[in-house]
Amino acid sequence: MGEVWRPHVTVAAVIEREGHFLFVEEETEFGVRLNQPAGHLEPGESLVDAVTRETLEETRLRFVPNAVVGVYQWTRPDGALTYLRFAFSGKVTGEEPGRALDEGILRTLWLSPEEVEAAGREGRLRSPMVLSCVRDWREGRRYSLDLIRHLAG
Repeated sequence: MGEVWRPHVTVAAVIEREGHFLFVEEETEFGVRLNQPAGHLEPGESLVDAVTRETLEETRLRFVPNAVVGVYQWTRPDGALTYLRFAFSGKVTGEEPGRALDEGILRTLWLSPEEVEAAGREGRLRSPMVLSCVRDWREGRRYSLDLIRHLAG
């Protein structure tokens, strides 16, 4: 029996403030790219806890999810990895200014929808999922957090 294929499960925070979206600029194996605060699900962690943790680690901001924006599946063009992304919207409730940013995160920035679209055309986004999340949020896609059930134990 062969090895079981498994996608990389990730989470992302889609955070809008005054018409701009929160992004991180990060070092990747393909150079500097833009992404929402995002990262991998850790063992035993709920998706909601993961997006809260990743947002804090990458931006110093405390994030409380209030809706699911969408679920996205993408395979890299080289076929090496497939990602399954759960994107959440929510509110920023505070900041931890003295906290160090995650390794590889260069800075946080707020981008207009036009700037995000331009970054997509220029190949500066981490993946096509990034732009899809922003577009879906702008189209009003929000699903109840009840959609996701974490069964511990």
